Amino acid sequence: MAPIRNRIPSRPSQFEGSASLRRHPIITVAAAATLLLAAAALVNRQLAKKAQRDNPPKGRFIEVDGVRLHYVERGSGRPLVLFHGNGSMIQDFESSGLIDLAAKTYRTIVFDRPGFGHSSRPRDVVWTPSVQADLFRKALERLGVERAIVLGHSWGAAVAVALATKHSSLVEALVLASGYYYPSARTDVATSLPSALPGLGDILNYTVSPIAARLLWPAMLRKMFGPSQVPKKFAAFPMEMTVRPSQMRAAAAEAAMMVPTALMASKGYNGLDMPTVIIAGEGDRLIDINQQSARLHDEIKQSSLRRVAGAGHMIQQSATSDVMAAIDEAAVQTLH
Repeated sequence: MAPIRNRIPSRPSQFEGSASLRRHPIITVAAAATLLLAAAALVNRQLAKKAQRDNPPKGRFIEVDGVRLHYVERGSGRPLVLFHGNGSMIQDFESSGLIDLAAKTYRTIVFDRPGFGHSSRPRDVVWTPSVQADLFRKALERLGVERAIVLGHSWGAAVAVALATKHSSLVEALVLASGYYYPSARTDVATSLPSALPGLGDILNYTVSPIAARLLWPAMLRKMFGPSQVPKKFAAFPMEMTVRPSQMRAAAAEAAMMVPTALMASKGYNGLDMPTVIIAGEGDRLIDINQQSARLHDEIKQSSLRRVAGAGHMIQQSATSDVMAAIDEAAVQTLH
């Protein structure tokens, strides 16, 4: 009888492995994509941690309704509250020089709105301008502010209007800069919608979106500042903080709700009876100021309109003195 030899299974050859990959291309692509997304998420997480280490909080914190709000307070005098736009943070007003200017005359309080800068943003809340207004009313009450001049830039203008509409006794005067007040077609809303969706949005915001934002940052600045040049002082604004996954998620959510919140808010503009100064750049490439700022001026009786020639959407940076003058104008009107 012939001896029985142990049979050792041979490994598949390189060609057999390639054939296997060809037989299951979808699985192969999915596996590769998953690995790339996981690597991107890990890198973005580390970059976000580094951004926060490099840009520690410069102000103080106050906790209101489970939200840890970061704020900066400078100066003394009549209270002035500043609300930044979507995707931004305290450093926008700080790098522009507006806080330093305002603090010479006013008790200037600037918040990181929920989800931006160093403020938290609980996910069980839909952070509409109305909800944020309620939050800031409580925060200002805790800070001993009974009456204040309130300035909002861009999306922050919606929060300022909501505060004036719901808590009019708190708002002495309004300064609304580069705001979006009436529903209109917005391409940025459509492009932000996937990132605002639960599940899909988390995947995008922790993987692809931060990378895309870094690549598109120069083009975005040209659009936001145009026709003005980006001023050198804006270099102090920490771009790396804006592309953190958590902040990108907040920005996407706010962009997605722009049209419906403007529709709801527009029903109450004619009820605003406090002095209001509306200011906008003539060359704003994000918002049609004739359809937005000028229309709002026509609707609010006690309002004035300042159109800044040669300036774009970021007037707090490009036309800081004009914005400061608008604040002073609003303050004077409250004395009459």
